[in-house]
Amino acid sequence: MPDTPMDQLLRRITEKTGHWGRETTLDAMREGFEDLISGGREAALRHEVIGGIPAAWTGAGEGVLLYCHGGGYQMGSLRSHGPLMADLAKAAGVRVLGFDYRLAPEHRYPAAAEDALSVYRALLASGTDPRRLAIAGDSAGAGLALGTLLRARAEGLPLPAAAVFLSPWVDMQARGTSYDSNAAQDPLTQKSKVLAMVRAYLGRGGDPADPLASPVNGDLAGLPEMLIHVGSHETVLGDSELLLERARAAGVSVELVVWAGMVHHFQVFPELPEAESSISQIGAFLRRRIG
Repeated sequence: MPDTPMDQLLRRITEKTGHWGRETTLDAMREGFEDLISGGREAALRHEVIGGIPAAWTGAGEGVLLYCHGGGYQMGSLRSHGPLMADLAKAAGVRVLGFDYRLAPEHRYPAAAEDALSVYRALLASGTDPRRLAIAGDSAGAGLALGTLLRARAEGLPLPAAAVFLSPWVDMQARGTSYDSNAAQDPLTQKSKVLAMVRAYLGRGGDPADPLASPVNGDLAGLPEMLIHVGSHETVLGDSELLLERARAAGVSVELVVWAGMVHHFQVFPELPEAESSISQIGAFLRRRIG
């Protein structure tokens, strides 16, 4: 049988990350991650500094989407996620703003959270209408986006009109049974690696149950409407299910879409037809809310 797009992707992931081991430097992993996630694509970004943080815009429109990139709080950048930002901007007809927050272990929690809130606060201060503003992120970036909502609410800042979470990693306690049931199907987020990222991010003695580190543990009442997209083969599928349960219990309007056979943050891989479909659905959601 001919290779499927997923077969080709899994082979590409193995070629890029399969040799990583104890001797692999963090710089090498960061470079490999950027190459894998960007797929060699480059987005046309308009760089500037916002709230003291290096940032970049893509797309055009009245609405604004603040995007938090993934990478386990240790990897990822505007380079790795610029193409996804551009895809979302085109699908939604909005401007997308991404930013390079400080990474662990050089800068542990709450450095990334502080940077995200600084950018959000600066957006509002520049005159961005929160009714035309949404926030989104993938993997750790989704956790950062959700945590930013909690911090913004605690400061009394206006909240955006909507939130979108792609393959969200929002539970640093790693309680989901999907870490075991999907272990053989998701090459990017094995439980041992996830727990190692938790230690690197929080540092020795850090509390993975802290609601501002694991925002699914926070009080979600009053947060904006949420859309969650996740793959059925993801080890972090349980995070999405827990977020859905707790958001609904808090009275938040939330929709969860589980994509059959998809792996972690599949939207960054344009060779997958499901990636385009997911981005199209997310774009339609954002058009209705802020477009």
